[in-house]
Amino acid sequence: MKRYVIRKGKENWIFTSRDAVKPLVSGFVDAKFKSFSSEKDALEAFNSSREQYYGQGTGSIWKKYLNNPSIDVPFDTSFIAVDAACSWNPWKLEYRGVEVRSWKELFHYQFEMGTNNIGEFLAIVEGMKIKWCKWIYSDSKIAMSWINEGKCKSLLRAEQPFLSIWKTVDEAEERLKNQISLPIVVKRKTNEWGEIPADFGRK
Repeated sequence: MKRYVIRKGKENWIFTSRDAVKPLVSGFVDAKFKSFSSEKDALEAFNSSREQYYGQGTGSIWKKYLNNPSIDVPFDTSFIAVDAACSWNPWKLEYRGVEVRSWKELFHYQFEMGTNNIGEFLAIVEGMKIKWCKWIYSDSKIAMSWINEGKCKSLLRAEQPFLSIWKTVDEAEERLKNQISLPIVVKRKTNEWGEIPADFGRK
């Protein structure tokens, strides 16, 4: 009978039901879990510290996610989270990215004028510059749609065309156009998992 091992989650144990595993790993930083075809293999994996048991091997949840984005995705060590903060739109803007595993801040930029959506867009592109990054968490559907289109479609540009932020936006759009391999951007389910790790905490 199939067994499900949680080595790092809200509760660490061997389970017989996938449904029991899901709430114990969803939203848990650096969660490690895997299914095994036998109880013997599950016990060996649970008692071992060998990380290969919990990597992104064949049949991992990451490959399942690509085929079915509705699946809850746990955190991964190659994930970063991005967010932006802007008290008014437009107003002073800042955005940053953090490593999900350690919550270490990887980058943090500020502009005298911008909007939250522009910051979210620039944060995603900045995250794409990090070589080890395979997955990026964002909580902005608008910024993710702009990434897919390869263009920041903010109306602010027509209203205030001389802002310094547009030089950075131009560079970001050029990067999207020319970068061959891009990390996968995943929508953070904040209503289920809580605020994104890169959140500025000003709500």
